[in-house]
Amino acid sequence: MAAGALADRRPWLALSLVFGISYWLADHSHVPGLYEIAWKGGGVALLAAYAWSHHPTKDAHRIALVMAFGALGDMVLEINFTLGAIAFLLGHLEAISLYVRHRRATPSPSQKALGVATLIGVPLISFELSGQFPVAFYALGLGGMAAAAWLSDFPRYRVGLGAMMFAASDLLIFARMGPLAQSPLPHLLIWPLYYFGQLLICTGVIGALKARGEFRAE
Repeated sequence: MAAGALADRRPWLALSLVFGISYWLADHSHVPGLYEIAWKGGGVALLAAYAWSHHPTKDAHRIALVMAFGALGDMVLEINFTLGAIAFLLGHLEAISLYVRHRRATPSPSQKALGVATLIGVPLISFELSGQFPVAFYALGLGGMAAAAWLSDFPRYRVGLGAMMFAASDLLIFARMGPLAQSPLPHLLIWPLYYFGQLLICTGVIGALKARGEFRAE
């Protein structure tokens, strides 16, 4: 890829970081509702734009779609929690499809064990925290996404770690429904775990695809 072409795409990531970090640090009390919703969705929406524009390949567009569902979920959650969760679930299913296509050929026993533990543990813990079956159903997709990312052949300490951070963020949301309802911890950690998890996932997938030569045509 020409240096100029890469530079043309870096602003998407820079703008995403501006939106994502500023949303976490800002005091939202004086921000009008619609502007705050757009602000919240902007960080991951710009990751989707980065992935889509970065390279014209199906897998790059798949991770862009995952990010787009995430951005949609971010915004819709502010209006309707159930519809927002559905958007995220659709993103998890798309991500699982991508990761399964790129599954690791020979994962170690410990890697397999963590994948199985994530698949089973995330929905069980989610139900324990929230006491709600719909939450556990959603978390089955969340756990499947994180497990599939961990067992994929994408960089484990970028894509796999990012997926685990996403799962941890959602578990804190569910904990806020119950045992951590009065704790400031979820408020402090939910957004950075989620946003930087998505950032690691998106850039990790794109970086791996580039390293494998999928973008030689550029």
